[in-house]
Amino acid sequence: MIFLNNSLIRRFILFLAAITLSLSAMAMDFNQTLKLANQGNIEAQNSLAIMYSTGDGVRQDFAKATEWLRKAAIQGDSTAQVRLGAMYIAGYGVRQDFAKAAQWFEKAANQGDVEAQNILATMYSTGEGVRQDYVKSTEWYTKAANQGHAEAQYELGTMYHLGEDVRQDYTRAAQWYVKAADQGHAKAQFLLGAMYYLGQGTDQDYNKAMYWYVKAANQGVDEAQFKLGLMYGKGQGVRQDYTRAAQWFIKAASQGHAEAQYFLGFMYEDGKGVQKNYATAKEYFGRACDNGLQIGCDNYRKLN
Repeated sequence: MIFLNNSLIRRFILFLAAITLSLSAMAMDFNQTLKLANQGNIEAQNSLAIMYSTGDGVRQDFAKATEWLRKAAIQGDSTAQVRLGAMYIAGYGVRQDFAKAAQWFEKAANQGDVEAQNILATMYSTGEGVRQDYVKSTEWYTKAANQGHAEAQYELGTMYHLGEDVRQDYTRAAQWYVKAADQGHAKAQFLLGAMYYLGQGTDQDYNKAMYWYVKAANQGVDEAQFKLGLMYGKGQGVRQDYTRAAQWFIKAASQGHAEAQYFLGFMYEDGKGVQKNYATAKEYFGRACDNGLQIGCDNYRKLN
């Protein structure tokens, strides 16, 4: 639970930082903005909240930022409601309170705010600030996903893929992964590649698996890089090419992927796709061992 709390806090600290990019022409003269805000102008209230959050033209003061967000949120502004919820998550200007955060997210979510819907789904799934409720979690993820929220689409894909909180359904999982993957969601791209590779929820298709693995790998997903190394090594969906296999293994190994490190050790030991080099083979076996792969330890001892 602590891990999940920290994850939410990190997410919303980043979210609050992103707010600085949304300053509009409303952030004009401070006195003029203050005057409008005191007259109940929601945009001015939001602008003052951002100014106090960032210290733009005023001394940074999260308490005052929260005060102005609350004024706009009470008037029903969904943007302010989401930002206020984020302040409660991060504990900026208020005492950290996940329950109050959930209340403000729910107000925004009921107005169709897609980010609020997604985070509220996460909170219902984990029991953060609300009673854990998988049905509500699925409902809110679906609402956000149907509005095109890539992370919600990915989460739904994962739920159907693994049978978490819903009945396992590979076909529906693949459908949601496609939607997220088409928007560039790296993990969805990798898992969609895996489903094409295994024929889960789709016809088995190594070419499509390769296509999605490459997209995920180019975004730095180490497991996708490793899978590409395997496919080139086995000639699945492509002509067998040990050199390309080694290149992908190197990318994954550089991120600490133990199996990729082991396979590189094997390739350097046998001279497949790389120049034979026992010292380098031993080094990679050692790295795999250090990362908990027993077969790496065994091969490291053998080369000793």
